[in-house]
Amino acid sequence: MSADGLALAPPPGARPDWTIDQDWAGYTASEHEVWLTLYQRQIELLPGRACEPFLRGLETLDLHRAGIPDFARINEELRRLTGWSVVAVPGLVPDEVFFEHLANRRFPAGRFIRKPEQLDYLQEPDVFHDVFGHVPMLTDPVFADYMQAYGQGGRRAQGLGRLTNLARLYWYTVEFGLLQTPAGLRIYGAGIVSSRAESLFAVEDPSPNRIAFDLERVMRTPYRIDDFQQVYFVIPSLEALLDASQQDFAPIYARLQDLPDIPIAAILDEDQVLTRGTQAYAKGRPQ
Repeated sequence: MSADGLALAPPPGARPDWTIDQDWAGYTASEHEVWLTLYQRQIELLPGRACEPFLRGLETLDLHRAGIPDFARINEELRRLTGWSVVAVPGLVPDEVFFEHLANRRFPAGRFIRKPEQLDYLQEPDVFHDVFGHVPMLTDPVFADYMQAYGQGGRRAQGLGRLTNLARLYWYTVEFGLLQTPAGLRIYGAGIVSSRAESLFAVEDPSPNRIAFDLERVMRTPYRIDDFQQVYFVIPSLEALLDASQQDFAPIYARLQDLPDIPIAAILDEDQVLTRGTQAYAKGRPQ
């Protein structure tokens, strides 16, 4: 939940670290109803599509008890399980603020929720995307460690001028990642599990390519920010994802500096292809 180029001064009412009070008591009945509507339709869709750590996290945190979750309540369980907490922020935050929170096991979440007429698409992440989509995976110790490692790596990538490459890693794992399991493909990315349409598209539609995760391949691949993805990268396990993050990225960045980006829909000879997509959806959309 970061944004390049934002001014470093927090907006009025925010603390120096850009956090604000959630003000849970200030939510209206209508806002709670939007959460419950979104929750209900996702929970009917995700069994058999989302990975077990995500579904366990949903159950553990009881995210539907009274509409929009009270961060203070869910933080008690999160801290007990993995040492993480959710902090409210006024919207997108500067990269350095985002990385600092992740590196210290704090997940920044917007406090606002979309309007009833925006159930299917919202340009800026809201509390449903941030909390329903991201927070259940933070109950898993392996994924929790990966997110902290990402925050630590973000601060270093800034100094090396390689944020573009690192942002692609976040996009194709934390936001739009798929996991290979003995039962088949499962979703763990927040951008998928929080979207009714993409939950179906990511695992069932013949259009996108689905390719085995390779760190450097991911870092060379641009992404679609405003539509369904043309390629999804599939990890063999959460442990493999964590292992990939616990190496020195500096030599990787040095190699990537002299290499071109890989077109989004391309399939390379060395790719391990799980699904060679038709790209029918992307071809039918305006470019």
